Amino acid sequence: MSDRFETEFVEKLKEIFEQRIVFNQVLGLKIDAMSADGVSGHIDMRRELIGHFAHQRLHGGVISAGLDAMGGLAVMAAIGARHKDDTPDARLARFAKLGTIDLRVDYLRPGTGPRITAHADVMRLGTRVASTRMEFRDSEGALISTGAAAYIVS
Repeated sequence: MSDRFETEFVEKLKEIFEQRIVFNQVLGLKIDAMSADGVSGHIDMRRELIGHFAHQRLHGGVISAGLDAMGGLAVMAAIGARHKDDTPDARLARFAKLGTIDLRVDYLRPGTGPRITAHADVMRLGTRVASTRMEFRDSEGALISTGAAAYIVS
């Protein structure tokens, strides 16, 4: 995942994100890389995620929920990096108050193909609010959506 975080932190954060946040499990959202600077992941297309049946396009709700989840993950990684002197469990406990307070999504192209990739960066991590920027790309690398969000962190 990343040489910037110890294995225990990465494994526990991945388990929380991919398994314990059940909606991410429903989406099939998987983490590919994580650092203090940003995170990336993917969603493999499945029949249950189709919004436009005639064209096999990804549902817009999946896109917005996926962008929101990736933005939240980026904030978690940034908090984890900021508090590197804490134990992994102490850093993970800091996520209890994390929540979305604003989300903007721009749908640019239809989401099609076997895999949608996602990337998110933290633009600013304050003591109370974090701001993020996210994007989804199709399997050809074309930008299908962008997002910006604010998260309460304390």
